[in-house]
Amino acid sequence: MKRIIVFASGSGSNAENIINYFKHTKTAEVTKVLCNNKNAKVFERCKRLNVECLLFDREDFTTSDTVLNIVKNHGDFIVLAGFLWKIPQNLITEFPNKIINIHPALLPKYGGKGMYGMHVHNAVFENKETETGITIHFVNENYDEGAIIFQAKAKLDENDTPTSIASKIHKLEQQYFPRIIEQVILQINE
Repeated sequence: MKRIIVFASGSGSNAENIINYFKHTKTAEVTKVLCNNKNAKVFERCKRLNVECLLFDREDFTTSDTVLNIVKNHGDFIVLAGFLWKIPQNLITEFPNKIINIHPALLPKYGGKGMYGMHVHNAVFENKETETGITIHFVNENYDEGAIIFQAKAKLDENDTPTSIASKIHKLEQQYFPRIIEQVILQINE
């Protein structure tokens, strides 16, 4: 069974969904959640789900090997679930094509530094897009530029607002993210 380390920065709804999904498979398990925000609600979710959630700071992540060593000792794959920091080169080098992210838009549109959450949904709304969606992709050294694994679309109309767009995206994330992670793990293990 493969081990997944989830990185999160916020509420943790995707982290919870992934944890619950893999509790019912023989493919993988979430061994730890790592978080860079001491006020994140993901800590409450992990406590309830009985999964260890560790807080780390910028130095642990970028200049020391603290986070790298945790992942090497407890994980085979990294999943970014609402994690907002750029992944350092040491993790990318150690886990090539084993770091998976989800983005709340159809990349390459609305990607890059600062494009997350409501920033993306507001941009989609302001540009009067007729569709949006999610992109699940591998992580490389640039924000949102890794190879695309999967995309799912949602139709938009003139009645949609940034809030309703966010709701449509959340449904797609919950539906697809764990299943696509599992498919990637199974393909790599073949």
